[in-house]
Amino acid sequence: MVRGRICRLLVRDVRFPTSLGGHGSDAMREAQREREHKQGELEREKQASCGAGSPMRRWIPGPWDHDLSRRQTLNDCATQHTDPDYSAAYVVLETDAEDGLKGYGLTFTLGKGTEVVVCAVNALAHHVLNKDLRDIVGDFRGFYRQLTSDGQLRWIGPEKGVVHLATAALLNAVWDLWAKQEGKPLWKLLVDMDPRELLSCIDFRYITDVLTEEEAYEILQKGQVGKKERGQMLMHGYPAYTTSCAWLGYSDDTLKQLCTEALKDGWTRFKVKVGADLQDDIRRCRLIRNMIGPEKTLMMDANQRWDVPEAVEWMSKLAEFKPLWIEEPTSPDDILGHAAISEALVPLGIGIATGEQCHNRVIFKQLLQAKALQFLQIDSCRLGSVNENLSVLLMAKKFEIPVCPHAGGVGLCELVQHLIIFDFISISASLENRMCEYVNHLHEHFRYPVVIKKASYMPPKDAGYSTEMKEESVKKHQYPHGEVWKKLLAAQEN
Repeated sequence: MVRGRICRLLVRDVRFPTSLGGHGSDAMREAQREREHKQGELEREKQASCGAGSPMRRWIPGPWDHDLSRRQTLNDCATQHTDPDYSAAYVVLETDAEDGLKGYGLTFTLGKGTEVVVCAVNALAHHVLNKDLRDIVGDFRGFYRQLTSDGQLRWIGPEKGVVHLATAALLNAVWDLWAKQEGKPLWKLLVDMDPRELLSCIDFRYITDVLTEEEAYEILQKGQVGKKERGQMLMHGYPAYTTSCAWLGYSDDTLKQLCTEALKDGWTRFKVKVGADLQDDIRRCRLIRNMIGPEKTLMMDANQRWDVPEAVEWMSKLAEFKPLWIEEPTSPDDILGHAAISEALVPLGIGIATGEQCHNRVIFKQLLQAKALQFLQIDSCRLGSVNENLSVLLMAKKFEIPVCPHAGGVGLCELVQHLIIFDFISISASLENRMCEYVNHLHEHFRYPVVIKKASYMPPKDAGYSTEMKEESVKKHQYPHGEVWKKLLAAQEN
């Protein structure tokens, strides 16, 4: 039974200094580091002031260590971190219901800019505050459109960028609260919904030329057949792949160590970051392919580094390592560029995967229309929460393109597992060429962390969207006044 009026909204800027270990380092971020390394005489003088022989000290990546006294900084001279600091704009919704349940939502960021998303959440807050939860979910399509059609904030969107990230954080909190009140994990809430109720959560505006509401209803009706059996199949989990072994910032020794551990843990699907230097890519890809063997699955991710011709040329030279896909080979907005790359690489046995930074359902619609991708990657925090992701899952089903979600970061694994489990049970009804990304970072900060067994996601059992973080972790990592950041910022000043 849905109940309560939303009477309080709190949003906080939570950041984890993952840059200290090179976590999340990819081609675009390596390029940024190169640019910053080369900028101006002043920066070179700062480096020189530390002394020519001053040692570069590295923190060996591993499980995140809260005790700052046990960590070493990347460089004693460092005045700032240029690698990503995995972060979140973290939303809490409270109601006046007697049950005391709260809704928790977030959107993923990389450090700087999180404060901008926090401002956007506060700007949208009046659409949520003093609303009955029953009224929101009773007309979820209308509420979604109200959030995304704010007469003034729409100008800095629409349905893209900072304001859409803020929309995702708010809506994720609403879904978490709804699932908790129903006493179900989010995937189960979705699976148990009547198709018409499910469709009432989706805004079909701008996509009816590809998917009408009636077509979506037919897909969901067909998905009713075998739902129970597919739910039982998931006792063994949903297949995952790992990105944790091969960030560009990792040394060869670290890469080998992490690959060895992953193989022992039963991982059979691996993703490697590429795009910074071709010869280095060839060396690293040969290293990891030799370690995992020819029968294991290898994917590559360029994180938007290349122009279209460069992507084709570069990947032609990496084709010998038999990658299943190249992810984000160019700008996520370049639909025709992705189509051209796809046309060139598919004959070589390399698919195109993209979607983690696609603004909205319209971009996905066009990628599908243009036959520009072979693997579609939804993101639980970039699109407009569950509502917009549902529309993309349904479009992917119509085009018979497998969905392989983007995850990692802060909480992305926790959230997207619900969506992909629902997709399997109620929409796609298939595991062929399907897998969900897994990155082994920061799960210890969540109350209901993701559970991985035998390289598979185990279906969550706790009610909600798995979005709730431990309050101690939030306080410790709140920027800039949390304990962790007070120490780091003081060290930088000194």
